[in-house]
Amino acid sequence: MTVRATTSVTDDVVALIDRDELIDLALEICNIDSSVPHEAEVAEHIYQWLKREGFEARRVGLLADRFNVLGTLPGSGGGYSLIFNSHMDTAPPRTDDLVHKNFASDVYHAAWREDDLLIGEGICNDKGPMACFLVAARAIKRSGHKLKGDLLVSGVVAETSREPCDDPPGAILESKELGARFLVTHGGVADYALVAEGTGFGLVWIEAGKFWFKVTLTSDQPPFYTPYLPDRTTMAKSPSMVVAGAAAIEALERWATDYQKRNVYKSAGGTIVPKVQVGAIRSGDIYRPYLAPQVCHLYLDVRSVPGQDPLATREEIKQVLAGVGLNAGVQLYHFRPGYEAKNIDRLAQAVTNAHRATFNEPTPRPAQAETSSMWRDLNVFNEVGIPALTYGPRSTTHSFKRALSIESMYQAACVYARTAVELCNQDKPRGELRPMPNG
Repeated sequence: MTVRATTSVTDDVVALIDRDELIDLALEICNIDSSVPHEAEVAEHIYQWLKREGFEARRVGLLADRFNVLGTLPGSGGGYSLIFNSHMDTAPPRTDDLVHKNFASDVYHAAWREDDLLIGEGICNDKGPMACFLVAARAIKRSGHKLKGDLLVSGVVAETSREPCDDPPGAILESKELGARFLVTHGGVADYALVAEGTGFGLVWIEAGKFWFKVTLTSDQPPFYTPYLPDRTTMAKSPSMVVAGAAAIEALERWATDYQKRNVYKSAGGTIVPKVQVGAIRSGDIYRPYLAPQVCHLYLDVRSVPGQDPLATREEIKQVLAGVGLNAGVQLYHFRPGYEAKNIDRLAQAVTNAHRATFNEPTPRPAQAETSSMWRDLNVFNEVGIPALTYGPRSTTHSFKRALSIESMYQAACVYARTAVELCNQDKPRGELRPMPNG
């Protein structure tokens, strides 16, 4: 297909993207509460929507109440295929989790319009961007123009999932393995993947990994009853492992500052600033606070760069704690590497061209480092050798105002449509082999 012909097709498609329909679909799916692990209702809704709109629709999942959704517009043949991906789950829970102060707030479980904004957790992360590519794909379908390559759209579960830790196997049936990874290993495969998440309309094709460590502090001293506590010396030498845990946290906070600075990773696909957070603590008895706990567990989220050795990082943490006089056990209980896309140029150029046409600016702005310093399903596609990037709207007040502007969502839908038309209409050489990550 010539450039002029592609432009004509693109114009036809973009003209069919309707703002009101986009708003309606976004509010429709974002008002179906899908707090992880309760994705079944919205997944079934999207599955039925795909069927009504003429897509080849599949439910792809391990569990009856937690399945991914995959829709396909088959191509005429000979072109590159593209899969759009977003997650259907939202992170804030339906019950108190000692993390969210107002876990039942409407902003976490519903969506609504305020002037030129759509408000709600699901709008931002990540059903709003999903609505954008669903509307874009429907516009392609309605245009009557058949792309050469297949166009796939997908919604997955468990991107914000919890992971098993101290509980017996089977006590928590949650894991990221149920989501994008299960989708990809069960047929959600294309030549390229575009993960629609917030980047502020920058292109990102690298994401951090994450290591979760459990730090265990134990005391050889008795669980002293308060009247028998010995005189205080230092926090690290306290018989109470809650107090010793405070000393450990202080040491880990100092280490985290240095770790983050010396491990910054810069590339054309984004910048990773690998941060560390002590996210949980378990110790003591709320019904008997008069006893000095002999055990304290700290739970760390350590972000990593591609190729980083989690075992070397574990040894670093041990040495940090030993340096303040703490003999701590450090266990790696969750390991997900970060990846940088290979052979991404074709998709990156298609998105760049689509961005230029939509925004009338020469190149997309660089994405904020935060958007490439988290773990997203982008890593799943790049790990298996499907070149993938992330691109989408993001509020500048993302952490405080859970909202996207209607205009930014419309712009995203236009970019997604233009990208699909350009990429999927490029001729794919017969017999072209995809280089795998291991070379």
